[in-house]
Amino acid sequence: MGEEETEGTVHLLCLAASSGVPLFCRSSRGGAPARQQLPFSVIGSLNGVHMFGQNLEVQLSSAKTEDTTVVWKSFHDSITLIVLSSEEGTSELRLERLLQMVFGAMVLLVGLEELTNIRNVERLKKELRASYRLIDSFLGDSELIGDLTQCVDCVVPPEGSLLQEALSGFAEAAGTAFVSLVVSGRVVAATESWWRLGMPEAVLLPWLVGSLAPQAARDYPVYLPHGSPTVPHRLLTLTLLPGLELCLLCGPRPPLSQLDAQLLERWWQPLLDPLRACLPLGSRALPAGFPLHTDILGLLLLHLELKRCLFTVEPSGDREPSSEQRRRLFRSFYTLVTATHFPPEAGQPEEKAEEVVHRAQVPRACYLVLGAEEPGTGWRLVALQLGPRRLLLLLSAQSPTHGLRGLATHTLHALTPLL
Repeated sequence: MGEEETEGTVHLLCLAASSGVPLFCRSSRGGAPARQQLPFSVIGSLNGVHMFGQNLEVQLSSAKTEDTTVVWKSFHDSITLIVLSSEEGTSELRLERLLQMVFGAMVLLVGLEELTNIRNVERLKKELRASYRLIDSFLGDSELIGDLTQCVDCVVPPEGSLLQEALSGFAEAAGTAFVSLVVSGRVVAATESWWRLGMPEAVLLPWLVGSLAPQAARDYPVYLPHGSPTVPHRLLTLTLLPGLELCLLCGPRPPLSQLDAQLLERWWQPLLDPLRACLPLGSRALPAGFPLHTDILGLLLLHLELKRCLFTVEPSGDREPSSEQRRRLFRSFYTLVTATHFPPEAGQPEEKAEEVVHRAQVPRACYLVLGAEEPGTGWRLVALQLGPRRLLLLLSAQSPTHGLRGLATHTLHALTPLL
């Protein structure tokens, strides 16, 4: 994996569908924000060819050149999003889901009415600036993976039942049913109502909190792209410890001032040690001491019905590949097995009736060996599907290929009580 892989460029364009006026352009290079912008002539050509197809009742959804993949997507006949990626191994599935998340972020912070009934382009441009930070986090090298899996990034706290009990009591005292505890953009615990939030807001809300600059408290207006795209709600956040935040989704009440220090101390002061134990979980996801095979360099566990996932590249962090490379490997492998081997996740729009009928013919496991197929060389990636759970593992070169499925099965059984 050489330097050229890390230096791929991603350009994201947002245009008003009817006029073709660019609303914004965001770029990243090597996973970091980039100032490089596409020339206006290129933007016009990319939008023009898409509009030309539409006029002929032809839907242009993607195209590939020697080193770049382009994906177009229109939303509500009002907004056109275009993404160009020269990153190695980029798939159309990955870029399509990126565009879905970007539009969800726009609705979350601006509201659907402003996007579907554009009265003043310049004002809309200014309002959309509020979404730049969140959108840029999708383009960058994020430690989260919910933007791709469309499952909520979660962690498993060591004393989850205590935290859950306190969360439910605090929610009742605060007067809202929607409360969660978030560490570094990942959900530690949440009320039943919070877990019932639809997609994409279930993924977007904790991701938004993780992308914002640290603050002791916030009162943030948000729209819910699925549940309430035109009527704003309030997202209240309270920092319990640096990096660990309490999030409440509510209407006009309660006022932020009502959530005073006395209320917080009543519910959370007795749990200071369990709360501190959550802080390292941001990148680790699993409690300290959870038994994992020494060959495991990272794992992604998805619960496709609950729409939650556990993701970590922390095991054996002192060994090659680097954390950034591991995350890229997982993203590439996930898109490969999702698009090629396993059926679409439950509820995905691409799932057709005939695909459901032929579920029995779908493979339950697959693996990939990177590098030369010689003893002691090449990392191993293995995926296993069992019921609603899908497990992806990155394994060291020492792990024998004939034992991959057994190791994955054993690991999945060990993780099942957690998710």
